[in-house]
Amino acid sequence: MPNTLPIEHDVSLQAFNTFGLPARARRYLRVTHADQLDGLRGDSAGTGLPCFVLGGGSNVLLTRDVEALVLHMAIEGREVIGEEDGKTLVRAGAGENWHAFVQYTLDQGLGGLENLSLIPGTVGAAPIQNIGAYGLEIKDVFHSLTVFDLATGERRTLTGQDCRFGYRDSVFKHAGGANLVVLDVTFALPRDWQPNLRYAELAQAVATAGIDAPTPRQVSDTVVAIRRRKLPDPAEIGNAGSFFKNPVVPGARCRALLESFPQLVHHAQPDGSEKLAAGWLIDQCGWKGKNMGAAGVYPKQALVLVNNGGATGADVMALARAIQQDVLERFGVELEPEPVFI
Repeated sequence: MPNTLPIEHDVSLQAFNTFGLPARARRYLRVTHADQLDGLRGDSAGTGLPCFVLGGGSNVLLTRDVEALVLHMAIEGREVIGEEDGKTLVRAGAGENWHAFVQYTLDQGLGGLENLSLIPGTVGAAPIQNIGAYGLEIKDVFHSLTVFDLATGERRTLTGQDCRFGYRDSVFKHAGGANLVVLDVTFALPRDWQPNLRYAELAQAVATAGIDAPTPRQVSDTVVAIRRRKLPDPAEIGNAGSFFKNPVVPGARCRALLESFPQLVHHAQPDGSEKLAAGWLIDQCGWKGKNMGAAGVYPKQALVLVNNGGATGADVMALARAIQQDVLERFGVELEPEPVFI
């Protein structure tokens, strides 16, 4: 392994996570080119430490210092690479800012990603979480991605089937993908674009604006306006967006809950199960706008936990555990966090 890699020691990660939580990396490497990873293994660059991959830091909760070599993915680049089966293929480096990439596709006259506007994070992290919003998930517009395998030192291309996408889930969050580092992602965007207005709030906002035939840019602008109205800007208030997944329960369980809680917000799923609105459950337990020390629940959206200034990862984790316990006791429903706890 070359000795020229610019590995830094004892680096603060506070500016590299959207919660703004204090933590330090034992070793740190800003990865700007894929070839920096060539030859890396789990015990990398002679550090005797495992690797930990960090993107935009929008889906992690740092509860302690990271005793690892942090690979901070900053590979840039974006381009339209061709056509396939009536779709335009667009590729971006893992370190590209997600929202900026969405805007890039719109600038190219390409629709398909507009419902995912203003989601914080990077392109490389998007398939790991299978990010979704307003009736669209990454899997719906995904083509393929390139990974570096820390276990073998090889590069591979993965299809959507390989990625095993689920609700806020993918192979990368399980043992089979633990050693895979996303280098770039390719999306397949429809040439015959139609607006995706399945999400009621988005459809209502478009109708209220008097837009009969919205363009991709108009849908994006509407999504941005909704998100800015409901969600805090991480640059102003530390947060990781939606902190809990919307729990999915059997249809019978939902019907039983409706008998006791007729106002329960729920959405039927194709398999007969029901997705419950985690924000509604949390709000009913009285948590919206409530603080525990320096950590709190955003007053405008109960699904978002925030760092009001000076919070630690332990503070946010304690708040999350208290919310989970209250929801479990009142509704018998377990909430699962979206961020990865480190």
